[in-house]
Amino acid sequence: MAETEGSIVELADLLRQPEDLDKISFLKSEFTRKKVAVDRQLKLGLRDQLEVTQNGITSISDGQRTVNQIKEEMMKIDKLCAEAQNMIRDFPNINLVSQVHRNFTQVEAMKANIESFDLRLKDLEQLLREDDQDMENQPNILKVHYELTQLRDVRDDAMDQIKRASDTSLEGHLQDYFTRLDDVIEWFNDHIGTACMNLIPLVQADNKGMVVRLALIIEEEEKSDNKVKALQDAQREYKDLASRFKSMTNGPKQLRGYKEKFLTAIEFYAQPQFEKADERFLEEPDKLANILKWYFNDLFVVKAGMTSLMPKKWKIFKTYTDIYHKMMHDWLIKNIDNPELSPPHMLSIIDWSEQYYAKMIKLGWEPTDLQPHVLDNREVELIREYRQLIVQSVDEWMDRMFAADKKSFLERKPDTLDNNENGYFRTKTLGDMWRMLKEQTAVAGDSGRADVAEGVFDAMFRALKSRQNMWQKMVDEEAQRYLSPSRDSTTDQEGMQVFQDWLVAIANDQIACIDDNEAAGQLSYLTRFTRDFTPLATPKYLTQHANAELDALRDGFVDLGTHCITLFVTLIFTVDFRTTLPDFFTPKWYSEYAMKRITTTFDDYLADYSKVLHPSLLDILVEELADHLLAAYLSSVRNKHARFRRNEPFTDKFKDDILTAFDFFQSLPAKPDLAGLVNVDFANIKGKWKVVNHMVRLLEAEKGGVAGVYEEFKRENWDLGLGWVEAVLRARDDFEKAMLSGVKAKAGEMHVERGPETIMSKVK
Repeated sequence: MAETEGSIVELADLLRQPEDLDKISFLKSEFTRKKVAVDRQLKLGLRDQLEVTQNGITSISDGQRTVNQIKEEMMKIDKLCAEAQNMIRDFPNINLVSQVHRNFTQVEAMKANIESFDLRLKDLEQLLREDDQDMENQPNILKVHYELTQLRDVRDDAMDQIKRASDTSLEGHLQDYFTRLDDVIEWFNDHIGTACMNLIPLVQADNKGMVVRLALIIEEEEKSDNKVKALQDAQREYKDLASRFKSMTNGPKQLRGYKEKFLTAIEFYAQPQFEKADERFLEEPDKLANILKWYFNDLFVVKAGMTSLMPKKWKIFKTYTDIYHKMMHDWLIKNIDNPELSPPHMLSIIDWSEQYYAKMIKLGWEPTDLQPHVLDNREVELIREYRQLIVQSVDEWMDRMFAADKKSFLERKPDTLDNNENGYFRTKTLGDMWRMLKEQTAVAGDSGRADVAEGVFDAMFRALKSRQNMWQKMVDEEAQRYLSPSRDSTTDQEGMQVFQDWLVAIANDQIACIDDNEAAGQLSYLTRFTRDFTPLATPKYLTQHANAELDALRDGFVDLGTHCITLFVTLIFTVDFRTTLPDFFTPKWYSEYAMKRITTTFDDYLADYSKVLHPSLLDILVEELADHLLAAYLSSVRNKHARFRRNEPFTDKFKDDILTAFDFFQSLPAKPDLAGLVNVDFANIKGKWKVVNHMVRLLEAEKGGVAGVYEEFKRENWDLGLGWVEAVLRARDDFEKAMLSGVKAKAGEMHVERGPETIMSKVK
């Protein structure tokens, strides 16, 4: 059950997005290939294991048979010895004399060895000093080893005898006497270790003599250790019987482990090179093959130059290969399990696996000969992790840049905005963001796998959309400081100009993302991004997914830029015209020039921002000013004290306001500050302002004709609100409920087709 749940979790991780279903065929083929490889390895492993098991059983049987034969022979010898005592007259006396003679001979030999021990030790020290002067050749090393072995046997025999003696009081003195031998042994071991650590350089230098001498010493020590192991096993299994044969106790008594130290030296020689490879790999991940060139050079040296110099039973090339392969495996796994591993490093390791086995084949090794797999067959997992590393990097970069933008936006410190080459306001991180996306696109492309690149592009699309949403949410929240009805009117102007500067900069950013000027050779960020990733994705991905995402992004940039300009204009009407708009259609309206003050304010804003706002946004700004002005003008009918008396010249005042507004918008292209920057669609503006004429007709119409005016108004503006019409009628000084009832009845009778929104949708 747990395995099933684990498989479901892994499958869910692979198929997170609907578009991942397109990768099922690839995943199926990938898993099939992996299964075939695993099955092949299992079959080979099973075959090898069966052979090893069979050989082991055969060896055990042979060994048991040999042991039984030895046991039988020793029992026969023991029986013969016992019988011989009865066959020979005076055998006990003869045996006693023989033992005395043998003991005397051993004592004489031990005495001679002890007396010459110090002198022989001095000779060894002299030989080692001579070798110190020529460590590359060590001409005395064989003689030193032979003599040192003899002295070791002397010490071991002496210590063994003193331990078996009835008086052990001299054991401490004897140990002190042999202390110098330990120093010489350590000295000799240093020489052996140096030779082992320089074995490959010795072969490269064609110093065959030194290599052979070292091999002879290691082989002899290996035989000695095998003898000690056999003796220890015999003494452990047949202690009573073995104790009767004194010859079994002669020779070395302890394991010296030179063969194991020799194998360890192979690792010690390679380890510093792997450590150097670590340092270089961190700096130059794309040069991994060159960094690990030494690895194959070493193995080639062993194959070509060392094999003939070592005992065949060692299979030295296989030994080196197994040790080196395990170290390579451990080194690669250590790196891929490093949580701080960057995408380029991960990709380099993934690509290295194929190169590694190709090079090992050239050396004569098949992949099945090299166990474990150098990457533990984790290529598919690593590809997924590689993609996730890039995605994580993109997300982290986007988060950091937006956090920096948010901090600057909320603090509103000076010099937190940039100006581009045209002088337009821009945020500081926009260029960095697109540069980062370009770099990460290149990293994804380096994988050579469309599924990796497409997964990264999906993450980039999500990140860009998220950035759009976060900007909109943040400017909306900040705008509420000025738009909220509960705001403090005394602080309305505090920071608003800087906020408006930010709105302009954010809007400019959106245009920079999508505005292509091919005539001038300037491409938008989005177009350049598209050109970068298109060659890396499959045609299916581009047509079925990427194009739709790009269209959505393009629309999102337009919407956010327009939204910022709309907020910019909304702030003007909410804050700058806070005291002006409430005067419309009140008695004060007739004597004031509110419309002129509004257009003058418009003029000031356009003069201030025309040089720092993108021209395409400048046109939108003018349009938004016109629409907001018209909507606010019509909505002013709800002002307190708004009243239209039939004996007052409100018609002339409407005309005066309209002409003032028209004069302003019509004259914009001719203004020195705006010449060549703004293209005013005055016909469109004028057409929208026709609704004022309908409003005037609602105010002027006879009571019985109001419903007809409403019908005409409604057919031209399908989104005309009945609530606003009611507010207009109630503003008449001759308002009667019958007028409103007639309008409502007419509204119930009419059927108007819905169409594009008109200006009346913005009128409250």
